[in-house]
Amino acid sequence: MIERAMATSGLAALLAVTGATAGEIQSEEGTRRSYVRAGTNTERGDAFEFLAGWGQSQASPTAPGGSGHSVVPTTRWEYMHAMACLEVSGHWVPAGDDGGCISGVPQAPALDCAGQGWVEPRWRRFQVPPATDWSPWRRVDYGSCGGDELPVLTAEEFRRLPLPAPSVHMQPDTGWVLVNKETIAYTDPTPVTLTTQLLGRTVTVEATPTRFTYEWGDGSRPVVTSDPGAPYPAFDVVHVYEDLGQAAITITTEWSGRYQVEGDPQWREVTGTATTTATGPVFEIREVRTRLVTGLCTDDPKPDDC
Repeated sequence: MIERAMATSGLAALLAVTGATAGEIQSEEGTRRSYVRAGTNTERGDAFEFLAGWGQSQASPTAPGGSGHSVVPTTRWEYMHAMACLEVSGHWVPAGDDGGCISGVPQAPALDCAGQGWVEPRWRRFQVPPATDWSPWRRVDYGSCGGDELPVLTAEEFRRLPLPAPSVHMQPDTGWVLVNKETIAYTDPTPVTLTTQLLGRTVTVEATPTRFTYEWGDGSRPVVTSDPGAPYPAFDVVHVYEDLGQAAITITTEWSGRYQVEGDPQWREVTGTATTTATGPVFEIREVRTRLVTGLCTDDPKPDDC
């Protein structure tokens, strides 16, 4: 109880000033360098095992802005549905613009859908900028039954969206913090809504920050938490710097998502997550020595002994 009261008082005083002389303050936090209220920090690694971004994407993001994505593929993909035609070489190729195969070229049989609608086979091709040539069309499947096929937003496509990396905020925000005193960190956990195109369909995506990793820039163990933190007087996510010098806080945000295909009222969950990363400005870690003065250091002009 006394320890928390002293730490809170010290930070409150620091938030109220804009400068100080060098000196020394002892730590009330001992070896507890960083923590989350009602939680503990965990080793980085196991908490952030995400699905690997091995696949390529069919998404074409149309939402603005964003930085710090965990996966940023450069390959462009195009998809279409078309009947399959068997060339003399033995390769399957998509039917022509008229929907049929040229004379004498065998056509792949349609699936027996027992009266349901049939969707023609799906094809894709890719382009790797700066090259302008496209690869040959390759068949992805043999078609499907059930009428109009709804596109699926995969984890890889979700990671390609321009998610805006939440900034890291800290208090005090004067450009320096006190050594051996609590520094507050927090971010904005507001969900974002984006749109993209999948197989020619407009898809609305809602992305929500769900997990945060705070790296303190001093070589200490990061904090992994579902708590985004909050500004003073809350002490939800804090860190105690034990050495003088400079540092910058980096926050990695894990996003979960759901999506809705145009014309379909149902929202569907994205299987997998995306991450963004942002680093705050460099700040100094200082000592401050307290002493009695004859006047108020808030006076203008400031007394000489302040």
